[in-house]
Amino acid sequence: MTRFQTTRTVPESVRRAGRRVGQSRVVPEEVPVALTYGGSTHAVMMATPADLEDFAVGFSLTEGIVADPNQIEAIDVVAEDKGIDLQITLKDAVNEALRLRRRHMAGPVGCGLCGIESIEQAVRSTPDVSASPLKLSDEDVVKAVGLLDGQQPLHSETRAVHGAAFYVPGRGLVAVREDVGRHNALDKLTGAAARAGFRGAQGAVVVTSRVSVEMIQKTTITGSPIIIAISAPTALAIRTAEEAGMTLVALVRGDEFEIFTHAERIERSEEGARPAARVSLTR
Repeated sequence: MTRFQTTRTVPESVRRAGRRVGQSRVVPEEVPVALTYGGSTHAVMMATPADLEDFAVGFSLTEGIVADPNQIEAIDVVAEDKGIDLQITLKDAVNEALRLRRRHMAGPVGCGLCGIESIEQAVRSTPDVSASPLKLSDEDVVKAVGLLDGQQPLHSETRAVHGAAFYVPGRGLVAVREDVGRHNALDKLTGAAARAGFRGAQGAVVVTSRVSVEMIQKTTITGSPIIIAISAPTALAIRTAEEAGMTLVALVRGDEFEIFTHAERIERSEEGARPAARVSLTR
């Protein structure tokens, strides 16, 4: 496994108690990471240069390039002068499907999003996870976030990266990944969990970032029916989670949190049980 420097110590001038002093701070590295399939670059992401094999697998899964990690034959991590190239070799049938998909997408860019040429593609349909039997307790939600807080070494060192974790009831956090980008952290987590043999339907995704629609889309693709976040969701993320049958829990603070969709999956403790508050998406 190729390793790259993930942090750097930099000098700074700090104002404290009315005085400026010179000191140093540890900051995370951020480098261009290209995801290349069959010799053609599919996307370039600004990312933390860690867990790159997990990133390659997770990105391939959440972007619908592969349906299973076994459809990837090899991943070569190649260091370039100004970045990193993840050269991903797919099995023949999958590689041909991607080649045809690229040909179909060729043409003028429409809405300006990377690899997307229409608004319809940007607001893509998401898998339906409403049939999942997974349930968590109030205590599970609080425990999942509490565990994640103690398993983010890069964030503890820099205070500048996002975390994503996979929580399985009765087992705790089975995988944790970090990155300067919240989508990258989730992709790395997806790859790590899949490579370890876990299925999304077995647990909940826990993230430290706000919940945008892309986070919902990527989580449903993994098969997980629950996402738990420390920060707030967007209105589109809430609507998308509702339509996909996903439970969206956000703004977890200590033992308090807010459930925006499908609250029936979070079983209330007897103490303090109360009717769920109505959520309004308009002001």
